[in-house]
Amino acid sequence: MKEIKITNNEEGQRLDRFLKKYLNKANQSFIQKMIRKKNIKLNDLKAEPETVLKKDDLVQLYLSDETIERFREKKTLKQTDIHFKTIYEDDNILVVNKPIGLSTQPDETSVRNLVDEIKMYLDAKEENISFTFKPAVCNRLDKNTSGLVIAAKNYDALKQTNKAIRERSIKKLYMAKVHGIINKDLELKDYLIKNENKNMVKIVKENTENAKEIITYAHPVKTEGNYTWLEIEIETGRAHQIRAHLSSIGHPVAGDKKYGRKDSEKYQVLHAYKLVFGGYEGELSYLNGLEVKSEISERILLK
Repeated sequence: MKEIKITNNEEGQRLDRFLKKYLNKANQSFIQKMIRKKNIKLNDLKAEPETVLKKDDLVQLYLSDETIERFREKKTLKQTDIHFKTIYEDDNILVVNKPIGLSTQPDETSVRNLVDEIKMYLDAKEENISFTFKPAVCNRLDKNTSGLVIAAKNYDALKQTNKAIRERSIKKLYMAKVHGIINKDLELKDYLIKNENKNMVKIVKENTENAKEIITYAHPVKTEGNYTWLEIEIETGRAHQIRAHLSSIGHPVAGDKKYGRKDSEKYQVLHAYKLVFGGYEGELSYLNGLEVKSEISERILLK
């Protein structure tokens, strides 16, 4: 018999769905049958598949070790070097400085990605020990945009951080070097249409089919020759929003090969440099007001 104690990473989900993740090679009918025959119990009592798990519940598997092993696929992480720099870390979240050239999520075009590196980092610290939850990033950056990315270490942190981002309670600021001289604050409100096939977006003035509203604020910090350094805040977080929005008004990001113009920069000069946290509740409310910074001078280039 194997007994599993439910933590805050597993609570809030149905018993059968938790078991489908834990016995990830078993089909649904096998799990339902084991529950029905009392080979799987909850707190030593007959369970129902739809029972919602609570923290400290005990799930008992009256199955042989061989059966459990047969129905559990152990996924091993691809070994990789760690390229990011840790900026802030506690028991619930990790904030890292993502290098230029590193994809945030796994994709078909990249052999390395930030998600796998974070899992490797936490595995080495023996912090990635949940039965069904794996650390997840909460905000994404383009492959060649550097800067701050938030990763959640547990389910509650993931749920609350995603909610805070969705409700715009976490302030995200960027630094960018753009073509041309800008000498006043900008408030840009338009619509964005994404072309999935070309992995590009188009900025339009009217709300047409498949268009999504975008709002971008930009504050000029200094000029440098025929360039302006901007502090940028986005109220909406769409794919390529900053790069395409600034390009649409004639001020593309320096080094941007997709939406910009030819210049001497090898990579786009865009860096997510500051996060101000808010919108957390309960045990995570200590994060409210936390300010995390990574100056543009701290940009890392993946080698």
